[in-house]
Parts: sequence; structure tokens; C-alpha cells
Amino acid sequence: MNKKIILIGVIALLIVSFFLFDLQQYFSLEFIKEKQQSFNEYYQQNTLLTLLIFFVVYVAMAALSLPGAAIMTVLAGALFGLITGVIVVSFASTIGATLAFIVARYLFRDTLQERYADKLQRINEGVEKEGPLYLFAMRLVPLFPFFLVNILMGFTKLKTITFAWVSQLGMLAGTAVFVYAGTQLAQIDSLSSILSPGLLIAFALLGVFPVIAKKVMNKIRANKVLAAYEKPDSFDFNLLVIGAGSGGLVSAYIAAAVKAKVGLIERHKMGGDCLNTGCVPSKALIRTAKAVHEAQHAEKYGLDNMQPTFDFKTVMQRVHGIIKAIEPHDSIERYTELGVEVITGEAKILDPYRVEVNGKVLTTKNIIIATGAAPLVPPIKGVDKVDYLTSDNLWDIEEQPERLVVLGGGPIGSELAQAFNRLGSKVTMVERSATIMVREDEEVAQLMQSRFIEEGIDVLASHNAQEFVQEDGQNYLICEHDGEEKKVPFDRVLLALGRKANVAGFGLEELGVEITDRGTVETDGFLTTNFPNIYAVGDVAGPYQFTHVAAHQAWYASVNALFGSALKRFTVDYRVIPWATFTDPEVARVGLNEKDAKEKGIPYEITTYGIDDLDRAIADSSDEGSVKILTVPGKDKILGVTIVGKGSGDLIPEFILAMKYNLGLNKILGTIHIYPTMSESNKYAAGNWKRAHAPEKLLSYVEKFHTWRRG
Repeated sequence: MNKKIILIGVIALLIVSFFLFDLQQYFSLEFIKEKQQSFNEYYQQNTLLTLLIFFVVYVAMAALSLPGAAIMTVLAGALFGLITGVIVVSFASTIGATLAFIVARYLFRDTLQERYADKLQRINEGVEKEGPLYLFAMRLVPLFPFFLVNILMGFTKLKTITFAWVSQLGMLAGTAVFVYAGTQLAQIDSLSSILSPGLLIAFALLGVFPVIAKKVMNKIRANKVLAAYEKPDSFDFNLLVIGAGSGGLVSAYIAAAVKAKVGLIERHKMGGDCLNTGCVPSKALIRTAKAVHEAQHAEKYGLDNMQPTFDFKTVMQRVHGIIKAIEPHDSIERYTELGVEVITGEAKILDPYRVEVNGKVLTTKNIIIATGAAPLVPPIKGVDKVDYLTSDNLWDIEEQPERLVVLGGGPIGSELAQAFNRLGSKVTMVERSATIMVREDEEVAQLMQSRFIEEGIDVLASHNAQEFVQEDGQNYLICEHDGEEKKVPFDRVLLALGRKANVAGFGLEELGVEITDRGTVETDGFLTTNFPNIYAVGDVAGPYQFTHVAAHQAWYASVNALFGSALKRFTVDYRVIPWATFTDPEVARVGLNEKDAKEKGIPYEITTYGIDDLDRAIADSSDEGSVKILTVPGKDKILGVTIVGKGSGDLIPEFILAMKYNLGLNKILGTIHIYPTMSESNKYAAGNWKRAHAPEKLLSYVEKFHTWRRG
């Protein structure tokens, strides 16, 4: 330990001395130009000694992580020329970096590895598997300062000899560019020489090198991953898309629009979950349930209350009729007309270039996985003995459940619980959290929970489902609440506990496509998997399981797949993600809510507007809810918005647009909104922010001005 303390002291003394004696002045471009002639003369007379001194100083600066290495690299070009300069800097920088690596390892690695063994396990595994490639990438495309790479890599288990040769190889191209720039800077002797072709080339190289290096690195990575697979001489498709839900349909549409040969493989129904078992049928059922509810509460509109009669089977037939009406938008015929080759069958990914369907092997340059997700079935004891419902098979029932247990208080559970309750089922919601809709702010969740209870739903919050049992022909869900057992009788149970990504059964495991801890396909910012020509979008990839996000991702994945390797790749933009829960009243959100801001430690101001004050809402007898806006303190920049009220999903796009294009509340306030409409609530909320930030001091002067004008 004493040796380590002494070494730390020596290093600290050297670094402090460097700054204390202002040695950095000797490593500036101005100083080099001022002394250039003297340097050149000394070098001509003492060649070997100059090289040795330069070499030692460079090694010391790199080892101590002192600023000035870039200037010294340029100086090497000015003094020694291109070839000699590259050789000297290449070896000096490698030796200096390796010394810094060894010192960091000696001083800190063992302590860090022991103290943070669990947290460093994945890093160690990654370094062991791909360490040289990671290091080469950081050297070739400097994501972090070189000195930081030296120190951080010292904390890992990468071999010293590997660190040295990979560093030298990775830094070689960048070294050559900087040394060449130095050879040109050395020749500036007048204003006109700044525009010399050599110097312009040097500056151009400095500018384009990172771009070229990044392309080279991507190519190296791709070749490394794909080298184990036989590449076809020609391909049947530019792109094969697996799954015809929202993400798959949009991916195929875009590929066809840019005249690529694209195949779309679907094993079941076109349109995916959203059309067949999710968004469309649920909204159709919700609308019928709302009509029943409005009739039962007709006094709100000056009418006599009514008790509508209906046949549940007919209600479900309407739901399926609406699916049929929308089906042509996503049909095989439509996409065939668009130029997509639609293939019905089970896909099996054989390797990064080959997909088997119906016994036929298709070759493709790129693959997009858009296989969606399925309802999550929890490992609750006895669940396998219950004829449970999910959002998949709910739409097949023809008999309305008399007593329905909804397990889960998230968006799906909340929407369907309210709908079935309004249609006449006795609904019990079971939620293990303290409130339903736990992702929303507390007052929103409480408002919706109170509304559900008011409508007759039995909301069992803070209840943990433990077991399904049958006693005397009766179904029960046994829950635990505050240490006590509660038995909930039911006829049918709806499992609404989220969705699990479809990653099994079509070749991902065998191929080795990486899966996250959440069970989704692992992708980077470009939606690429660990295979450079395989992408994933939608629910199967996450992080958001919304139809509109799947469509949003599809643009990035298809464009990156078709043009990324040759031209440019685009990072998917998750900055402004909206969503809505279609209860009554609706809850719509974009950006941060108050709960998110607190968890992330982001400062904010809150502005609210109560929709009970809005003329149109009062006229519609829908005067409930609010607009809640989070802004940067003291500014009108919007961080997030939550709207609760009638049609909030249709009101939120104004704020989505504003956030997307960095428009503040002042712009919304200055926009004309039609009277009387629900959209005026957005403007009035912006007006509340404006009043709270009125320039009181300026207004006091304006008041005095008006007083003076009156005489």
C-alpha cells in the first residue's frame, strides 16, 4: 500500500508541476510557430537527440494524461516530416498510453473489481468477449478522450500486450492525419499560403477522418459478425420483414416506396394485434359501452334516463364488423399493389442472410423483426386450471360474463374494466399497487380510481393475487391484502398484466440474437441487433409498446437497413413519445409527468387549467379533468403534458408538435383556437402560465404611463 501511495504522490507532483510552472505554454500552436525555425535548425544539427527528447517528452505527457498530445503530434509533422513523424508519434503514444494503462491497473483495478464485482461482471464479460474490438473502435473513432480510455481500460482484465498492439493499430490512421496536418502548417509563411492545396487537404482530412473512421469501424464489426456465414452471390430480397403488425407494415411500405424488393412474412393475420385483438376492437367496445352509459345518465343532457337493451353477441358482432371494415387498409391485396411481396407462413431465420418459409429458403440483404408481443400470463398458482381471458381471446366470447375479475390496473385493464362494467358485468379490478394506472401522477390515478368506484367497479388496490381455486363449482381468486386473505368469486377472469415480446420459435435463439433482461430483442440506437443486417421494431424491441411507436421505429429501421451501410444511418428519436389511455375521461400524456421529473431529478414548474371552466366542456356536460403542463423553471419550454378529459387523446397533438419543434407556451397562446372547442383548454393553460410569469415590474411602469396619459 505504501508503494501505491508513493506512486500516486509522484504522479500528482509531476502533474501539479506541469501546471504550476506553466509548462503548457510550450505546447501551443503559437509557441510552435514562433520557435519553428529554431526547432528545425536544432533538429538538423542534432537529429537523434531531438528525436529522443521528443520521444521521451511525448511518452511522459501521454503517460501522465497531460494536455498537449495533439499539438505534439502536429509538431512532429512540422519537425520530422510525414513518415518519421508518424513512426515516432505512433510508438511514443502507444508506450505512453500503455504506461498509463499499467499504472491505473496497479493502483485501482483490484480494489474496484472486489468492491464492485457484481456491477462490473457484465463489463468484464464484454471485454473478455469483444475487448480488442471495443478498444479499436474507441481508438479509431474517439468517443472518449484517449487518456480516459487508457485509465478506464486499466480497470478491466484486458491483457497489457493486447492493449498495446490494438492501441497502436487503432491510433495509426488518426496519427497520420494529424502529422500530415503538421507538415502543411509548417509551410505557412504568408496569408496566401493558408489557401494552399496541401493545407486545404490537411484540414479536409481532419474534418472527414472521424466520418471515414466510423464507416471503417462499422464495416469491421459487420465483417467480424457475418464472417461465419456464407454470403449469397445474389439476393432474392433487399429486405425481408417478419410480422405484419404496425411496425412490419410500415417497414414494408417504406421499402416498397423506395423501390426496394421487399417481402413481408405473416403467419396469422395482417394488421397484427392492433387491428385484430388490440386497439381497434377495444375502442369499438368502449364506444358501445359509452353509449350505454350516456343513455343511463341521460338527465345530464335534459333527457329522461333510459335503460337500453342489447344482446351481447350482437355487440361483439359489431366489434368484428369494425375490424372487417378496417381490414382492407392492412390487407394482402393492398400491400401487393404497393409492391410488397406478402408471404403467408411461419418464418424461420436460418442465418443473417436466409429465412425459411413454407419449406422454401429466401435470401435477403437485411431482415427486420416485427413479431410483436403476446399477453403476459403470470405464474400464479392454479392459473393453468382457469379458462382465462386475455386481450387476444376476449373477442371470441359471445356470452357476457356476469362477474368479471380484471387482473391488472394498467391501460388495458382500466379500459376493458370500465367497458364491461358499463355493459352490465359486475367487475372487480385487482391491482397490487396502491392505485390503478400507476404510471400516471398520483392525482390522475386517484381521480380515475374514484371514477371507477363511483361507476360501481370494485377496485381492490394493494391486493396481491396468489392463487386461483375452485370450490363447489365456484371460481375464486385468492388475494392477500395487509396480511389478510380475501376470496374474490368470478365467472371469468381477464389477465391484463402487460405483454411479453414474441422472441421464441423462429430462429433467434439458435442464431444467437441477443435478448435483453426484459425479454425484448436487444437493439442499439439504430434499431440494429448484434447482427448488423438484422433489425427489430415494435413491441418485440421496446422500449415502448405502442402501435404509433412501432410505426415511428419502422421508418428508422427500414431506412437504416436499405441505405445505412452505403450512405447514412439515423438514430431513432424517442424525445417526444405520446400515449393515451382510452377510459372515460381519457388520459393522454407526452413527455415527462411530475412523477418522472421527480425520479430523474429534473427541475420543473407546473401550470394547470381545470377543464370544468371550459365553455365547450360545460355545454357538453363533460366538464371534468385538467391540463397539466411541466415547463423549465422560468421559461415556456415544455417538458411534458398530461391531459385528463373528454377527447384528451385528440387534444394532446398540439403539445406533441410544440415539443417536437421546440415551440413554447407563448406560441400556443398566440395561436387562434376555434370557439367553442375543447382545444381551447390548451390555450387557456398557456394563458395561465403567462399570467404566472407576467413582468410585474414592467407592468407597474406601464400603469404609471397610462396614468400620466390620462393627465
